[in-house]
Amino acid sequence: MSANAEKAYEAMKAQIGGEPVAGEWFELTQERINAFADATLDHQFIHVDPERAAQTPFGGPIAHGFLTLSMLVHLSTTIPSDLPPLEGLLMGVNYGLNKVRFINPVPAGARIRATAEVADVTLKGNAVDQIRNMTVEIEGADKPALVAEWIGRSVFA
Repeated sequence: MSANAEKAYEAMKAQIGGEPVAGEWFELTQERINAFADATLDHQFIHVDPERAAQTPFGGPIAHGFLTLSMLVHLSTTIPSDLPPLEGLLMGVNYGLNKVRFINPVPAGARIRATAEVADVTLKGNAVDQIRNMTVEIEGADKPALVAEWIGRSVFA
């Protein structure tokens, strides 16, 4: 077990129970939705055909749920943190998700942001797993786009 991992564990553990912290707003454009459709080969009309999508209950194109989920990587980088610099950090990896729920579709052109709160932290040898409760909000909407329990692993020297 690394001393750096132990220090990081204590610092991260102190964040459990803190208030959710919001990041910056980000516009989810039709162009980004189209690029995601191309990358995933998911060209369902509700995502890429504004005219046909306008005839649905959504009233226009919506982002793929998995695009919104994938945006957590970027959105989380805009969330302020009071965590001190972590010495000996070799890398951070996406360890996975415990739970994801797609609550509300994101219309093309909407602005979204993530909020995070630390739910749990576990020391695992030279690594620290941190579970954060993530919420992706849609500007002006009553319900969030998604909620997820996201596990990040930080590996230390």
